[in-house]
Amino acid sequence: MKNGIMGAAAAMFLVGTLAGVSGLVGAYPIYGGQAVRYLVAAVILLIITRVMGLRFVRMTGREVLCLLGLTLLGLVFFNVAVVESTRASGPALVGTVLGTVPLALALAGGRPAPRLLLGAGVVVAGATLATGLGSGTPEGLLWALGALVGEVSFSLLAIPLLPKLGPIRVSAYSTTLAVPMLAVVGLVDAGTGMLRVPTVAEALGFAYLAVVVTVVAFFLWYNSLPKLGPGRAGLFAGLIPVAAIVTGAVLGVAMPTAYDLLGAGLVVAGILIGLSAERAGAKAAVRPSEA
Repeated sequence: MKNGIMGAAAAMFLVGTLAGVSGLVGAYPIYGGQAVRYLVAAVILLIITRVMGLRFVRMTGREVLCLLGLTLLGLVFFNVAVVESTRASGPALVGTVLGTVPLALALAGGRPAPRLLLGAGVVVAGATLATGLGSGTPEGLLWALGALVGEVSFSLLAIPLLPKLGPIRVSAYSTTLAVPMLAVVGLVDAGTGMLRVPTVAEALGFAYLAVVVTVVAFFLWYNSLPKLGPGRAGLFAGLIPVAAIVTGAVLGVAMPTAYDLLGAGLVVAGILIGLSAERAGAKAAVRPSEA
């Protein structure tokens, strides 16, 4: 349980550092850059599977559909929706909508304990405050809601696959499948201009995105998800805007405001409240046998 908590927290914090690195690759064609990111990550993950002796596992039709849905919705569509929402309304709106991920995953996990729901609600409030209340066009809102669907699918569609494939293979297979899908999107968006030789700064940025934000964060998240369940694991999604604030401060890009700090505090408080739901449930289960 403790390893799952640490892994989920680390995974979401690493994903949140993406904001601090985005400036390095901001001038590169967006979808071509995402295809490059996932290509590098897929190569690394496939090498890891070979070194670890993890052979290809034959999947059922249902499992193949889950993997395709995970890739299409959780990776490809999520990236497209975030980009298009940002283009239409700026980053605040999509950041605010994605701040509801903890509540969405808590509800998707079945009948959540009241304390878990309360914790998820506090995390949502903190993430929204830290991100900034978004506003924008109806188009931007629709794309932001699509990004929320993609983010939830990234976790829920992986749950049936993880017992059989494990976190390494789920990460390797999904990132590999994402490359041609994103390449098609890039060709539609920018034609042959979707790729060019990156500058040194862009190459370093893509290396960080591929290795840290994709390979390491995906593994940590998928390793933690079965241990915690979607409800408790989802609480840590609130750390994404907190990590963005910390990264911005460390890099000297932007210093946090009082609202940022208050939002970060609420996120931490909400996570603690939500995690205490299991401890309370465990104590309640023990008492009858002790009587």
